[in-house]
Amino acid sequence: MTIRVLLADDQALVRGALAALLGMEPDIEVVAEVGSGDEVVAAARRTDAQVCVLDIEMPGMDGIAAAGELGRELPGVRSVIVTTFGRPGYVRRALDAGASGFLVKDTPATELAEAVRRVHSGLRVVDPALATESLFGGENPLTERERDVLRAALDGSPVATIATLLHLSPGTVRNYLSSAIGKTATSTRVEAARAAQQRGWL
Repeated sequence: MTIRVLLADDQALVRGALAALLGMEPDIEVVAEVGSGDEVVAAARRTDAQVCVLDIEMPGMDGIAAAGELGRELPGVRSVIVTTFGRPGYVRRALDAGASGFLVKDTPATELAEAVRRVHSGLRVVDPALATESLFGGENPLTERERDVLRAALDGSPVATIATLLHLSPGTVRNYLSSAIGKTATSTRVEAARAAQQRGWL
């Protein structure tokens, strides 16, 4: 039985390389390639994909959000996150969103193909080193609103700008930022945002 695979990565060269490598496997067929998370569900539905291999960093919807949408719209389709960014916080978020696998991009092609097979059969596959880090790294301590505020603070935007963007009062934004700074053990909102991003919490 051939496993029908969709690839989603905004870098055409990476996408092409993955397609070529997976296409060499006798039981795997790459049926779709897309460059943004927004295209994943429609392409999976159109091509009857069974496993979607998703990059995290993509324009529009990121890979974790795309995995979540796949789970809601096409619950029979499995997803594997493959990323350059091996951050423990990403693993927990991806699995919580419904992804069945999480691998880094320097995983050998044979291991990626085997991961596709295992996920297709209903198993979960997670990079062992990241799984260990995620297990001992603890839960993401940030609330959803704190994450929203930190994402908006990443570029150094002032409190007033963040407040307008998120439809919050400046005082409320300051409260969220203060809490997030404490939870990330940093000194400023930009430091807190970057620390949270590096840990895969955003």
